[in-house]
Amino acid sequence: MKREKELRMALVCYGGISLAVYMHGITKEIWRVARASRAFHAAETLPVSSTECVYCALLGEIEREAGVRLRVLPDIIAGASAGGINGVFLAQAIATGQSLEPLTKLWLEAADIEALIDPEAAPSNRFSKAWAVPIAWMAQRRANASVDELVESEAREEVRHKLSHFVRSRWFEPPFGGKRFVGLILDALDAMAKTEADGRLLPEGQPLDLFVTVTDFRGHPERLQLNSPPEVLETEHRLVIPFTDHGDAAFADPAELTFAARATSSFPGAFPPFSVGELDTVLEQRNMQWPTRTAFLARILPRHFAANSAEKAVLIDGSVLANAPFRPAIDALRERPARREIDRRFVYIDPFPGLGFQIGATAAESPGFFQTIIGAISELPRQQPIRDNLEAIQERSARIERMRSITHAIRPEVEAQIEALFGYTLFLDSPTPARLVAWRIKAQNAAAAKAGFAYAAYGHLKTAGVIDLITNLLQAVGGEAGPERLARIRGVVTKTVAEMNGDLTFSGKASRSAILFLRSFDLGFRIRRLRLVARRLTELEEELEEGDLAAARDAIYDALAAYLEAKRTDPHAHLKREVRALHRDAMPLLHQLARSLDLKRLDAQTDKALADAFAGMPKDVKRPLLLSYLGFPFFDVATLPLLQGEGLDEFDPIKVDRIAPEDATAIRKGGAEATLKGTQFNSFGAFFSRAYRENDYLWGRLHGAERMIDIIVSALPPRARMKPGRVAAIKRQAFHAILDEEEPRLAAVPGLIEALRKEVG
Repeated sequence: MKREKELRMALVCYGGISLAVYMHGITKEIWRVARASRAFHAAETLPVSSTECVYCALLGEIEREAGVRLRVLPDIIAGASAGGINGVFLAQAIATGQSLEPLTKLWLEAADIEALIDPEAAPSNRFSKAWAVPIAWMAQRRANASVDELVESEAREEVRHKLSHFVRSRWFEPPFGGKRFVGLILDALDAMAKTEADGRLLPEGQPLDLFVTVTDFRGHPERLQLNSPPEVLETEHRLVIPFTDHGDAAFADPAELTFAARATSSFPGAFPPFSVGELDTVLEQRNMQWPTRTAFLARILPRHFAANSAEKAVLIDGSVLANAPFRPAIDALRERPARREIDRRFVYIDPFPGLGFQIGATAAESPGFFQTIIGAISELPRQQPIRDNLEAIQERSARIERMRSITHAIRPEVEAQIEALFGYTLFLDSPTPARLVAWRIKAQNAAAAKAGFAYAAYGHLKTAGVIDLITNLLQAVGGEAGPERLARIRGVVTKTVAEMNGDLTFSGKASRSAILFLRSFDLGFRIRRLRLVARRLTELEEELEEGDLAAARDAIYDALAAYLEAKRTDPHAHLKREVRALHRDAMPLLHQLARSLDLKRLDAQTDKALADAFAGMPKDVKRPLLLSYLGFPFFDVATLPLLQGEGLDEFDPIKVDRIAPEDATAIRKGGAEATLKGTQFNSFGAFFSRAYRENDYLWGRLHGAERMIDIIVSALPPRARMKPGRVAAIKRQAFHAILDEEEPRLAAVPGLIEALRKEVG
């Protein structure tokens, strides 16, 4: 019996300066995995090439051997600095179906010191600042001989020449040209647009979200609520530029993507700070239009725009304050659809983990004056571990695991309560929509009675959760970001709900006013109920050896998708004007929102779909699913306080995977020091040599392929295993496919390719 499952990846891409070339190789393999997955699931034959053939074969083998039809969906991307640039291009390729191939050529040719240096900053002749040349030789003392062996000896002379050129360029001002970099980004997007786009890589309705971090150098004011004084102003420097295609719409204007890519990569000291005027100038020189300019600036720079100063905003590298942007990726889980079982992964790409870590005698030495200052303002913030982010993810996953454990432990008692409540009639009569409604109400009342005084606390917790849902939804519809506006909307909604006709009470059972309120707005309860039934169905699929449950699965997930769609912002966009006008009484707006949600209609659709699905189920499946469905109020009373009122949108624990040189050891051990060149010269190394860039790009593809295969295989059910030696064999196929494809293009490192063929075997 085949199960459908989605491996959803939220990618978090770190900064890395010239290691951006290595990260491009990794993101290219992620793009190929997405293409292979789409082709594998397509109703018609779609062309695949290179490692895509290997990934398609792997998905087919998993389906045959483990009975799991797996689809891989990179649907959330968050990036900073070099990771932000790669995230922008990967998101564009996924959203449009354009190819990443032209980008490789541009990375190899244009990511070079001589191409990046501003013409006004370059030395006028070979004798300019000749006294600075010794500094270039001093800078090479960090070079590691074992790393030099990775490229041809001819590259060393190229590095010496370009390092000399670099140190003799303009001092005390950024040597790299901002406008020149804007032009390179626009060229890359244009080259991608000229490829033959063959369709979006995600299913219809599955949104793609991109988040790019930026640092607002001067900052913008944010109000904070305190006890004393009641309100203070703080300066906020963190900015996140969000993009989404909502599952089927256009992604973004090229100018907007260029804005994000250029702003996030304004590495302090190397590139000048970015401003809107810089982009305007380049667009004017190229006779390019930016029709969404006003709306875009109002959305991402609301404080500046309101003060008519968006053009004066000074933006610098996003990794200064947020080198590992997990938070926006976590927040994006709130509007994810669910049409089948989900394995959610957070995959973070760290090109050089442990950068700057020293032990032994070196670590014991006291840092000097300048080393301390530079470390404090530049290196340490970027290298701060992501422990806080991981602990937040682990805490969330632990709550879900506890909820599952409690649900499993109390299931026998809940099923006994339901059987006692309905006797044998439930299983003698076929469920109909009307019967499901009557049975639900009866089970809900029984759960309230059995819970006793605890039901009142549960009811008020549910109400608070609904108010939070309404508040967040209205803020998103209004498009007014910031905690201050959120707090004001919550205050008005809470006051209005408290003043509703009749009290919202839950003593013994819910009052009529409470029932009407929850029936109109309690999306969370409905979503949690269907997720519980979906989880029970997955357990049954693992227990049963035969029987087709596709109809039941489709009915459950189709109903769940309808409720999740109602929770999204887009269906309620017509209320934007009313939300922005909200100040005192929220009752008229709540009535409009209730009509827009239309939960009564969705409930009727769900009842009919589930009744039809139950009617066609085998008895050994129908009974446990009905018990879970009708017993949900008992489960919810027990688990909602544990979840702290959250719906936990994807219901499954989040697993975290890393892609780094240290994690990919199938070809060569030793991590970044044994494989990469871009780590030299404080991570600027790949800018000094085409051979260095070819080396890092190739290793990026190889490491990306290895880790993608690892992650895909790890999505197998717990009791399923690949045949001994198969994973290693699949990796070798992928490595050879990459070497065969890249050998004609990577002319600067023929010795490396030959050596890798021997190492791969």
